[in-house]
Amino acid sequence: MVFTADAGGRCEIFAWDADTGRTRQVTDRPDGTLHGAIDSDAYVWWFDEDADGVGRWWHQPFDGGPRKPGLTGLPPGTPRGLAVGEDATVAVALGDTTGDTALYLGTRGGRARLVTRLPGHLTLSGIGPGSRLLALGAAAGSAQAVTLVGSDGQRHGVLSGQSGNLWCRGFRPGTDDEEVLLVQEAGDQYRLATWRPGHGIAPHPWTAFDTEITAGWYPDGRSVLVRQDRHGRSSLYRARLDTRVLEPLPVPPGSLLDAAARSGDDVHYLWTSTTCPPRLHSTAGTPLPRVSAPLPRVPGEQRDVWTPGPEGAVHTLLTLPEGGGAPPPVVFLVHGGPADHDRDAYDGVVHSLVASGFAAARVNYRGSTGYGPRWRAASAAGVGLSQVQDLAAVRADLIARGLVSPTATGLWGTSWGGYLVLLALGTTPGLWQAGVAVKPVADCAAAYRTTTPALRALDERLFGGTPDEVPLRYARSSPLTHVGEVRAPVLLVAATRDAKCPPGQVQSYLDALDAAGARHEYLWLDTGHDGYRGSDHVAVLRRAMVFLDRELRGPGRTRTTPSTSPSTRRGASGPVRTAAPAGTGTTQQAQERTHHAEGHHQQRPARG
Repeated sequence: MVFTADAGGRCEIFAWDADTGRTRQVTDRPDGTLHGAIDSDAYVWWFDEDADGVGRWWHQPFDGGPRKPGLTGLPPGTPRGLAVGEDATVAVALGDTTGDTALYLGTRGGRARLVTRLPGHLTLSGIGPGSRLLALGAAAGSAQAVTLVGSDGQRHGVLSGQSGNLWCRGFRPGTDDEEVLLVQEAGDQYRLATWRPGHGIAPHPWTAFDTEITAGWYPDGRSVLVRQDRHGRSSLYRARLDTRVLEPLPVPPGSLLDAAARSGDDVHYLWTSTTCPPRLHSTAGTPLPRVSAPLPRVPGEQRDVWTPGPEGAVHTLLTLPEGGGAPPPVVFLVHGGPADHDRDAYDGVVHSLVASGFAAARVNYRGSTGYGPRWRAASAAGVGLSQVQDLAAVRADLIARGLVSPTATGLWGTSWGGYLVLLALGTTPGLWQAGVAVKPVADCAAAYRTTTPALRALDERLFGGTPDEVPLRYARSSPLTHVGEVRAPVLLVAATRDAKCPPGQVQSYLDALDAAGARHEYLWLDTGHDGYRGSDHVAVLRRAMVFLDRELRGPGRTRTTPSTSPSTRRGASGPVRTAAPAGTGTTQQAQERTHHAEGHHQQRPARG
């Protein structure tokens, strides 16, 4: 098994031997390592990238030894997928400086051959039997949702997702049949489907689910493991394609961050809940390595709150501090994406807030996944504005129920979540007493013009065009438009190397805050949008906790936040630079990798 876990405050790749129970740390990079895999010959793979996310794939034998390049002669690029065939043929997809995708083939450690270049952001999903066919996925709702390419570069099929989102989940193992597993959105449901050359897409309507699913093959190729996310929690199913039986698998209540089928009906999965950090489990009771350090008991009282809304009820995962008493100050943790959701999962930010006497509200606003296609598409008030409506409605509901303080409500979000924080502070200024925005979109039009090609395509789908085509839509949903109305103090964290939420548009927003006389602090990080170093997460966490404690509980109150160095505790605005990416939590996570290195390196083109 290969997985990612904490190593001295960094995310690194580990290899675990089931026969001996021994765990070996494979990588040790100053800025951490996220992308890893293991192939059918037990070679361990990882992507070695620089601070801008550009690099190359490397590999070594399972038990260690000198590292070798995955393929030689490759230019550096951004990772867009790795697949290793049973015959040791290696397929690598890399993003280039234009934003397009280059696909390469070669033998393990041998010289790379360029197969083809494809326009836009695609992700390699798998390599077929005999390494004759490769599958790549693009935006699920695009006309090229899935592309099948031969080893000679010829297109063998282009599958559209315009009539319903379509995701590629890899080739059927253990057979010479080039059959591809798909997840298909059909009306108000999601279901499995398969594709074969000359046969087109064959849906399996008996596998229909009302909320989002992902899927992967069992090693025997006759069954599919399905993971469903529904209302902030997860379930597992085995879909037996030969008998058309959908069998639920026993898992504890909570969330599954990853799952993989093993031989002999075993399934390994990474489970967590709000009160428990991630742990590896086996349905067969197989001993598995620990991937997170033990923590003291996680405090708090957990509640699910449903608030009526214009397009359906809004679900909130609310965690209250223990001990009762007066309604506590509350911090709304606004998730990114927008195609994502908050879940019943351990979050170091929730832990820190609740232990410090705050309530933490995680709102799955309109557009969140886990509530079905209609909720994912709901946005009657416009981009961002619908989500702000939901945050305001939940705030009013929690106050009316007497659960939180009406005079101490804050916001905290990263990426798209940070964008919603800034938009809420400007469009509903009387509701919030403080806001923390980490690596946000602050000027929608400027972000469009300077972000990645994949995110420009996402913006065009969200807004219905470019800023030149629909300028009023971008302006109406842009935090910069409403910056003059901001009344609550703002802590803004940005990154100098951020390609997704570029620094220039953040600086423009900071300049506008200065011009408006709005009280604010800022923290610049010398990093990119994503990061794997725990020290940066902790630095942002501490700065934000001090800020929220001061603004929501006032001066002179006893502070219960962790002690920090003077440079991060100061209240005055000013830059603090660190050497690697920052985030908003300290959660230690691990992702288990399947044995065939297919479909586990997707680079989701979303902010968050």
